[in-house]
Amino acid sequence: MSPLYPEIEPHAEGMLAVGDGNSLYWEVSGNPDGRPVVALHGGPGSGSSPRVRRFFDPGVYRIILFDQRGCGRSRPHASTAGCDLSVNTTRHLVEDLERLRRHLGVERWFLFGHSWGTTLALTYAQAERERVLGLVLVGVTTTRRSEIDWLYRGLARFFPEDWARFRAGVAADARDGDLIEAYYRLVNDPDPAVCAKAARDWHDWEAASMKVDPAAKPPARWSDPGYLLARTRIITHYFHHNAWLEEGALLRGAAQLGGIPAALVQGRLDLEAPPVTAWELSRVWPDAELHMVASAGHSHADPGLGETVISVTDRFAAEVPVQS
Repeated sequence: MSPLYPEIEPHAEGMLAVGDGNSLYWEVSGNPDGRPVVALHGGPGSGSSPRVRRFFDPGVYRIILFDQRGCGRSRPHASTAGCDLSVNTTRHLVEDLERLRRHLGVERWFLFGHSWGTTLALTYAQAERERVLGLVLVGVTTTRRSEIDWLYRGLARFFPEDWARFRAGVAADARDGDLIEAYYRLVNDPDPAVCAKAARDWHDWEAASMKVDPAAKPPARWSDPGYLLARTRIITHYFHHNAWLEEGALLRGAAQLGGIPAALVQGRLDLEAPPVTAWELSRVWPDAELHMVASAGHSHADPGLGETVISVTDRFAAEVPVQS
C-alpha cells in the first residue's frame, strides 16, 4: 500500500496577475478551512507536481500549488520568443509569493520545498519570517556557487560519457569554460533549432544522475520540447546570475529562523543536492530537524522520502499552532 495520501483534485484554481506582464497559475486542494501549506517546486522552471498534494492530509491541510514565473501553466511561458526573463528573479518570486498569500487570504502558512524550492523557501522565510508557520525542505539546496559547480562540473567524474556529450554540445572554444554561460547563450539563440538541441542536450546531462537507479526514468513531461526549452532557459538564467543571492547568505541567515519548526528531509544518496548542504544548514539552525534517508536520492518519489515527509507533516499538523 502506498504511504502517500490518496490522489485528490483541486477545488479552486485561477490565474493571478503579478506584474511585469506575468500571470501565475495557482490551485488549492484539501480542506478549504485547513492549515495552509504552499508547495514551492524545483528547477527552477520545472513547474508544480500534483504528486506533492499527497504529502499532506487533505482533511487537515489547505494545499496550495502554483507555477513560478515562466513555467507550467503560468504565462508568458519561457519557451515563447521574446519572453522577458529580466523580470524573473529570486526577488520577483518572493514578491509573487506574498501576492499569492494575500490573494488567497492566508495570514500564515507552512512552506514545502523540493530542490530549488528549498532555496526559494529559505529566501522567503528569511524575508517574511512572520508569515511562516514551519518548513519542510526536501533535497536541500542554497544555490551557492559550489553547489552549481558541482552539478555542472563536479558530477562529471561519475558520468564521464554523459559529460563528454554535454561538453560537445557547445562550441569547442567554450568547452573548458563556463558551460552554464555557453548553454545560456544557446537556448536564447535566434535559431529555434539551436535552442531545441541545446535544451535536449542540457536535459540529457541532467538525466545522467538518474542512472544510479536502473529503474528510474525521466519525468514524462521531459518529452515535451516546449517544457525542456522553458526549463533550460530559466535554469541557466538563474544559475548564470547565482540566483541573485550573496554567496552563503542563506546559511548565514538561517540563525534568524530560530523558533520556526523545520524538517530537512535528505536522501543520503542524493547526487544532485549532496547531503552536506542539509547538514550544514542543520548546524546553524537549531530548530531544523535533519532526517537523513539512507536509501534515497534526489527525487521525492524515492523510497523513504515520502514516508518521512508525511510523518513530519502529520506531526506538524498536530503540534504546530496556526495562531501565534
